[in-house]
Amino acid sequence: MSRNRGHQNALLAGLMTVKDFADVTISMDADLQDDINAIDEMIDKYLSGIDIVYGVRSKRDTDTFFKKFTAEGYYSFLKFLGGGDIVYNHADFRLMSKRALNGLAEFGEVNLFLRGIVPMIGYPSAIVYYERAARFAGESKYPLKKMLFFALQGITSLTVEPIRMITKLGVAISTISFFVILWIFYRYFIGSTVIGWTSLLASLWFLGGLILMSVGVVGEYVGKIYLEAKRRPRYIVSEFLNDT
Repeated sequence: MSRNRGHQNALLAGLMTVKDFADVTISMDADLQDDINAIDEMIDKYLSGIDIVYGVRSKRDTDTFFKKFTAEGYYSFLKFLGGGDIVYNHADFRLMSKRALNGLAEFGEVNLFLRGIVPMIGYPSAIVYYERAARFAGESKYPLKKMLFFALQGITSLTVEPIRMITKLGVAISTISFFVILWIFYRYFIGSTVIGWTSLLASLWFLGGLILMSVGVVGEYVGKIYLEAKRRPRYIVSEFLNDT
């Protein structure tokens, strides 16, 4: 690499560099934690017609409680936000066939999160479970700050649901405020109101809801621009049938 361009870009660069020279590629971390014995099973699945084989941790016993809790919580949260078909407990230990790599090459996005992009390719896939070993030497290059940035990158590069949540929140607050206003009128007519307080509070809530809803609507259009700017492939041909 000409300079440090980040983990995901480095991994993509390696895959794109060798895709024309290999029938199949396997990516794995260099810290010796991924089990090389799982490669045999990956290749067996590839020979049976599978294009993408994910190496998935069978358990996280080597992680601290904090690491385990945050990692599993992140996968669940990303799934909740609609972050594609991301594979639970999968990092970057995976096998990809040549045509899977050609499919990956059609994704032109700059903000990379390969764990979320690869499942979008859509070719036949399978999972191989393995036990991740303890780190052989050195320290992790992903401290908490980088992990948080990487997690945010994954969310914002895969889904616009956070923008839509603003719209939903605005609609909810506006709806609740509308019923509160009706309740205020009811209390007013029966002569049981504190002058000025309830009307002011309801107005603030109602206007706050409208503002959030308006921001959410604008966000919807920004989200569309965001997705268009990614220039993701509109389709990937899996098989061409030529009957001539």
